[in-house]
Amino acid sequence: MSFEDKKAVALKYERNKDSAPKVVAKGKGEVAKKIIEVAKEHGVYIKEDPDLVEVLSGLDLYQEIPEDLYKVVAEILAFIYKSKQKR
Repeated sequence: MSFEDKKAVALKYERNKDSAPKVVAKGKGEVAKKIIEVAKEHGVYIKEDPDLVEVLSGLDLYQEIPEDLYKVVAEILAFIYKSKQKR
């Protein structure tokens, strides 16, 4: 898949502040490439999941993820938190 077809979505979640993760950036092609570059520069965990990106890219910016995505996103967040604790 070329970068013209690639999509990226960035989520933000602050425990004790946000009720659910929200979309803070999304795009395809060059915008997706830039989102991924910035994430890598800042040490942000990147999860490649085309199905999840497809669903998340349909959300508006700053919109919280819908309840039906809580479980899959929670699993990703749990993995990230565990990884950070091991460092």
